Amino acid sequence: MHLTARQRLTWAAHLFKAVFYQYHRPFGPQVRPLIPSDGVILDVGAHAGQFTKLCAQLVPDGHVYAFEPSPYALSILTKVVSLKGLGNVTIVDKGLSSAPGQEVLHLPIKKRGSVGFGLAHLGDDQSGRALLSFEIALMTLDAFVAEQGLSRIDFIKADVEGWELHMLRGGADSLAKMRPSLLLEVHEMTLARADTKPSDVFGFFNALDYAVFATHEHDGYRCQPVDHWTGNGDFLFVPKEKAGLVAVA
Repeated sequence: MHLTARQRLTWAAHLFKAVFYQYHRPFGPQVRPLIPSDGVILDVGAHAGQFTKLCAQLVPDGHVYAFEPSPYALSILTKVVSLKGLGNVTIVDKGLSSAPGQEVLHLPIKKRGSVGFGLAHLGDDQSGRALLSFEIALMTLDAFVAEQGLSRIDFIKADVEGWELHMLRGGADSLAKMRPSLLLEVHEMTLARADTKPSDVFGFFNALDYAVFATHEHDGYRCQPVDHWTGNGDFLFVPKEKAGLVAVA
């Protein structure tokens, strides 16, 4: 992966923040009732590992699988996991989709030349921005479960910039059987880039008999029950049999 001098400086700054900062702290207390200490968590689109670090704390007797196919983000994530001594984290350098194969991942370049690696995405890019592009490997969640011999998944956090429905479709059997709770970003524009829409995501979970909560990251991940898409943001999808464990504000 070739980076300019400016991008190498940005990489160093991203690594520093990933190691020494901790974002999303209120996320832990909100979802802790849904996740046993020996649980299994999937962090899909792990980026620099901010959620991965929190998830590792939530399951000290369990395991976290951090999926990150971007070479840029992966170069940071691997160092974070090593430097923080996260022995219960396994990094998976593949993306999750509805079918195995290859796809091109786009990393936007900001106007000043730094890498917007948190906005890395699959699908068409018509923004006109400069991009770094990489071919990445894709697999399905169902295949991963079979490959690892997993008997449970308790929680999934996915931030895949519009590829959410493709990921869900590739794990339909596992999700129906294991019924994990999920935190997903549901954003109309990014979903459209992958030829899907918010109602498709909500319809998927409605068929599985899940309850839905709109969450508010900048208000302590406050949860509010909803029955439809209420605008761009993060949503917590919880099996109805576990919905009573969610603290509603």
